[in-house]
Amino acid sequence: MSQQGPILIVSAGARPSFASALDETKLFPVVDADWAEAARAVEQVRPGAVLVASSGMINPALESLAKQIAVREPYTPMIAIDADRRLPDNAIPFAYSGDHPERLLARISSVLRVRSLHTTVMRRLDPPRRVAISDIDPARDATVLLIGRGGTYPALSVALGERIGVVGALSIEAAARHLNARDIDGIVLADGFTPRVVDAFLTVLAEDARFRNLPVIVTSAAPRATYELANLEIVDSDPVRVAASVLPMARQHAFEVHLSRTLRSIDANGLIDARTGLLTRAAFERDFATAVYQGQSCGGGLSVARFAFDPLHPRAQLDGSRIISRLMRQSDFGVAEGDASVLVVFAETDLRNAHMIARRLSAVMRHTSHGKRNADAEPVVSAATLLPNDTAKSLLARLAGDAHRAAS
Repeated sequence: MSQQGPILIVSAGARPSFASALDETKLFPVVDADWAEAARAVEQVRPGAVLVASSGMINPALESLAKQIAVREPYTPMIAIDADRRLPDNAIPFAYSGDHPERLLARISSVLRVRSLHTTVMRRLDPPRRVAISDIDPARDATVLLIGRGGTYPALSVALGERIGVVGALSIEAAARHLNARDIDGIVLADGFTPRVVDAFLTVLAEDARFRNLPVIVTSAAPRATYELANLEIVDSDPVRVAASVLPMARQHAFEVHLSRTLRSIDANGLIDARTGLLTRAAFERDFATAVYQGQSCGGGLSVARFAFDPLHPRAQLDGSRIISRLMRQSDFGVAEGDASVLVVFAETDLRNAHMIARRLSAVMRHTSHGKRNADAEPVVSAATLLPNDTAKSLLARLAGDAHRAAS
């Protein structure tokens, strides 16, 4: 693991037991501080991560330290060990077990990956500008996958849906489809499944490199085995506690994904929108004009689809944009419009196939709740194909007319 600064351990009284796990690895310089000197230690030591022994801690001191750490750049992760109270938004919960100290090391490694990615983005941005985790709003930017079919499912859905985007799945098979089709920032595995099913699901997650750092909260039959999942937490099924456990980790994961999209945007010379993963407006207009010209000059099909989302819930457009950018073919391209719609150009595609592809994409968008409104996120879809006398402007105008008729 790369050296990113000392690990600062803040505790009251005797040195906490989890500190010995760090000593044995000899990977980091570890600095200890009590609560009276914690703020000064953060400024002087400039830690790569802060570990807080938060059990029995007074809330004001914890809140004050969390606020100080939250504004530091690059991102400074804060891990609260054995928290017995509600944590600040930027404090990552961790239940320490002396039997498995490697879990703590995996958690530290995971959060330092985010810090390293943030450092890379800050170095490569030209001109430099601020990209901070405070820019990530869970209700706007993050999505958790809620899996369950027991009595706690409705309460968990409400508790999570009030503060973050939620995708519901009543079976493991449906959950697998969501994981493959959309950006998920955390998983809550609720009750309704046998220990064998829970074990099999967690084993599959741990074996797939895409999901090893995904936050996973298990509230159902507690697995007895250990898994290579850096952000796995087992909590009781109290909806408030589940939400408090998953939100900080999901927000951090959404920040990590945003940083990755920002790097892709930098690599594409700013032609990709870091929030949506689609093209910027200027890049779309240039590529669309070129595609229409080539279609008229060389032949071949060209179709455009418009996905119109509810303008009162901008989160629906954002989710839809990210799903489209993830699932569309490499030959296709799109843009998020200011009227809560998304335009997607399908190369070498006739109108019939464009409708079929658009329906498949919109079908993936049906299961997300936005805030307190469990709304159907499926957009109104319209499509148009390139005709012999079309220009880029006339094709979009005809598409807009079709969209208006479809909405009516």
